Amino acid sequence: MLLMDATLVVQAKLGNVSEWCRANGVDRRTFYRHRARIEAEGSWVPRSRRPKTSPHATPEPVVAEIVRLRAELVPDNGADPIRDALAVLAAEQDWAERGWRVPARATVNRVLARAGLAERNPRKRPKSSLRRFAYACPRDCYQIDATEVVLAGGTKAVVFDVLDDCTRTLVACLAAQAETADAAIAAVTAAARDYGAPGIVLCDNGSAFTSRLRNPAAGPSGFTRVVTGWGSRIIHSSPYHPQTCGKVERHHQTLKRWLARQPAPATLAELQTLLDAYRARYNNRPHSALDRATPHHAWTAAEHHGGPGHPPAQTDATVHTLTVNAQGLVQLGKRARIRIGTTHARHTVTIIRDGDRATAYTSNGDPIGHIHLDHTKRYQGTLTPAA
Repeated sequence: MLLMDATLVVQAKLGNVSEWCRANGVDRRTFYRHRARIEAEGSWVPRSRRPKTSPHATPEPVVAEIVRLRAELVPDNGADPIRDALAVLAAEQDWAERGWRVPARATVNRVLARAGLAERNPRKRPKSSLRRFAYACPRDCYQIDATEVVLAGGTKAVVFDVLDDCTRTLVACLAAQAETADAAIAAVTAAARDYGAPGIVLCDNGSAFTSRLRNPAAGPSGFTRVVTGWGSRIIHSSPYHPQTCGKVERHHQTLKRWLARQPAPATLAELQTLLDAYRARYNNRPHSALDRATPHHAWTAAEHHGGPGHPPAQTDATVHTLTVNAQGLVQLGKRARIRIGTTHARHTVTIIRDGDRATAYTSNGDPIGHIHLDHTKRYQGTLTPAA
């Protein structure tokens, strides 16, 4: 609009306003309204169209509570824990009478962002891009992994975490001097003693869990012999597979954030005391992956529990125990024939099928390879060897 060059319009002292408005396609009333505004204010600048009031805006006292809880709930100070705390406040202070309500998760994040309290991680994949892989029942699968911590005097130690894949229950949390096979056996044995043996134990290829990389001819590792002695299957993860130990690896971050806010332990015994307290707290706190239920509740409320005598049943993946024939082939379902290789002829293998991807493992849990299934073909071809 030509009226945007407001000063020029006023200074021009137009003799025939009607003719100017017709020539420029401007309504006369608009012209006079803007000219009056320019004469009163000295210039024409765009005005904000933001409403003076916003009935649906988050009340300032609620905003202040969000900011306060962000600092108070460290290290569990994400949007979900903040909402949990706000729900308690809403009940105690009767927010409904004031017309307030607990804001949505996205609203909490927006408030934190406006306050400069949101953590930015542009490299992190959005949750919408992830496809969660989870076993259906408690005790279907335990994930085990170790992480390094530092004691008060600077001495390094490790913590073995054993996590139930379905309910996220921390079934064992053990302090050890180093990541050894004996410590790994002690951790998984404690989990089996307190919660029962699982159907599957999922671990990485660390020396505490396998002897394959050090000496393939040595046979199954001590850890493998203990696990398979219960009748459980063991699977060693490999990078970029949906069966990786992502849940327990992510849990290490939660544990370390909590430990960082505690007095530094000077001995393994002191560290174990802290871990025992942490495990009790963790299993009884709301978990985002469980729709804010606690791991303890998810475990106790489950209708069925898995174990060595109950093969895992999954909604997003299937587990198959197959025997390789003399030609090195297995039949996966009715239509998929896969070449495993004659080196595995007449051996039993485990195949985990996740959508169009099938991954084969030896009876010791070592990855053999994977293949993308083509449903238009009966013969699928040979596995891509595991890295």
